[in-house]
Amino acid sequence: MKYSTLGSSGFDVSRICLGSMTWGIQNTQKEADEQIDFALSQGVNFIDTAEMYPIPPNEPTYGDTERVIGNWIAKHPEKRQVIYIATKIAGAGLGYIRNASMISQHSIPLAIDDSLARLNTDYIDVYQLHWPNRTSPHFGKHWPNTVKATETDVKDEVERKRGILIALKDAIDSGKIRHWGLSDDTPWGIHTYLRLCEEMGVPKPVSIQNEFSLVHLKDWPYLIESCVFENIAYLPWSPLGGGMLSGKYLNNARPEGSRWTMVQRQGLFRDSEQSNQAISSYCEIAKAHGITPSQLALAWCNQVDGVCSTIIGATTMAQLQENVAAFDITLSQECLAQIDKVLRQYPMAF
Repeated sequence: MKYSTLGSSGFDVSRICLGSMTWGIQNTQKEADEQIDFALSQGVNFIDTAEMYPIPPNEPTYGDTERVIGNWIAKHPEKRQVIYIATKIAGAGLGYIRNASMISQHSIPLAIDDSLARLNTDYIDVYQLHWPNRTSPHFGKHWPNTVKATETDVKDEVERKRGILIALKDAIDSGKIRHWGLSDDTPWGIHTYLRLCEEMGVPKPVSIQNEFSLVHLKDWPYLIESCVFENIAYLPWSPLGGGMLSGKYLNNARPEGSRWTMVQRQGLFRDSEQSNQAISSYCEIAKAHGITPSQLALAWCNQVDGVCSTIIGATTMAQLQENVAAFDITLSQECLAQIDKVLRQYPMAF
């Protein structure tokens, strides 16, 4: 396993970050335990979760993924010191989480205490803001005029950020969190927080996790450049495009038990004609080079300049083993040239 430094945190994290959003619906406690144990045996020391998990989010299972991880920690307390746990506070939109309130100076301490209890730990290594309070150009909203920046009240947005930073500094000073990071944000979000952190004497964010894959290059190169120059770790999530890049959804296939068979948050906005055309080409390239389509997508993501650690997830041990093995693959120049040809044709396939 190879490791990278997580921004300015000083943490040396594995190039693989183990995602957890299936634990509690698609995966049982036993299956999650097996995934964690296997990942650690392969050198993975970084686990990502969120208070709103598992996915699809719903009130009866709210917080269950953190509870699954907390149950594992209770059984292996000696291993808490050798892993880094990142979790996320949910923002507005889910009525059963703090009455759908925004992330704020008031909500952060409440959410942290609840996450600590569910995770069965005294501290969180990286506490992340799951999405900005303003509507941001993510989740298929990245096309012109889908989100209109001119309609954002910038003054109010900045003032909310000030309150958020006060709460985060209090949590760091009390030892409840060690560092903090962003998720689903933009270059403006990053740089506004950096400016305010310097102004207010608050530690700066150490990471940001955004969607990034062979079918979604929105963050290349400008946001990733900002991360490199500001020493903020860039953590791609959904490097398989919601599972699409495995090829399992081609030709409208919906394997039993897969995420796209579920009612909520299916991610079907990714299922475009262009995505399917691109993925068919990537599957052909993978076959020609003797690897699986998932391994092609993950190995490509891993070699992108500026990527720190890639967040992967799996519902079966076979998938997890396949995905972990991808990070030992070095794509040949011939393979990369073939990928690049498809990328130029479908840079943002959905």
